[in-house]
Amino acid sequence: MNEMLGSGLLDSSIDVVAEIKRLRDEKNAVILAHYYQDGAIQDIADFVGDSLDLSKKAAETDADMIVFCGVRFMAEVAKILSPEKKVVLPDLEAGCSLEDSCPPAEFAEFKKQHPDHMVLSYINCSAEIKTMSDIIVTSSNAEYIVSQIPAEQKLIFAPDRHLGGYLSKTLNRDMVLWQGTCMVHELFSEKELIKLKAQHPNAPVLVHPECPDAIVQHADVVGSTRKILNAALNSESETLIIATEPGIIHQMEKAAPHKTFIGAPGADGNCSCNTCPYMALNTMEKLYLCLKNEGPEIGLDEATRLEAEKPLRKMLEMSEAMVASQQATVKE
Repeated sequence: MNEMLGSGLLDSSIDVVAEIKRLRDEKNAVILAHYYQDGAIQDIADFVGDSLDLSKKAAETDADMIVFCGVRFMAEVAKILSPEKKVVLPDLEAGCSLEDSCPPAEFAEFKKQHPDHMVLSYINCSAEIKTMSDIIVTSSNAEYIVSQIPAEQKLIFAPDRHLGGYLSKTLNRDMVLWQGTCMVHELFSEKELIKLKAQHPNAPVLVHPECPDAIVQHADVVGSTRKILNAALNSESETLIIATEPGIIHQMEKAAPHKTFIGAPGADGNCSCNTCPYMALNTMEKLYLCLKNEGPEIGLDEATRLEAEKPLRKMLEMSEAMVASQQATVKE
């Protein structure tokens, strides 16, 4: 079969959806898709969710191969938690601006300047940064974890200064912040958001804490992708404004087609600039080739993997009670 044409596109005779499903079964693979992926990828995935939840679900399966449709640090987390499984990523160039904002060598020097500080790192960082961290946090459990750390313990928070600043303000906790940011959440415009709110005065604003404080201060709900999704679906409002990567709106529209979800605007008055270019690198065609070729594969040397696993396991241990409470609420 001649798969690739000169243009770089797949041969039009290939039924990509059918081939993905066939290869998934043939290779005993599990397909994971982050909320920020293209809708078609979300629809064909076995699990859709945020990065850590996806890795935990994959670890619980008997799959031989994890196909992570997300960005590189997410696939690394899956490999850290499931070292016995082959982990592949449709496009190895699918990185993360937050990860890029925190080079390991520079962070190591930064850490040396604060020897009495505990290092909390947002999961959106490289495996190398995780090896230098004491605890990893996510946007859903960061408040819960920080609240368990004694007030006298000095803290470094990396790499997202906006999430760190939000935690510092919310919990009244001083932290030394690494000055990294997410390029997507940085692009929302407060001026344009105010205009949009004026047009839809009854629409709640749901905001991810990776956004600058100027956006967060207009929020009715601040939280992780999962919290934003749940809030949107549980809200009595028919129209909602969503300030995070617009891929999440696909799940909202599927679950609540009677509602209107408006992406918060960028500086030009629309939200097209807030689509993550790294997430967009993964396509259905690349997903097919990734399954077929079993690559690009995520590899970590065992020493790095073991050191990176420690702060991840510490996070899971510290957030155990919170997770149990959430699961009990769902069952009720």
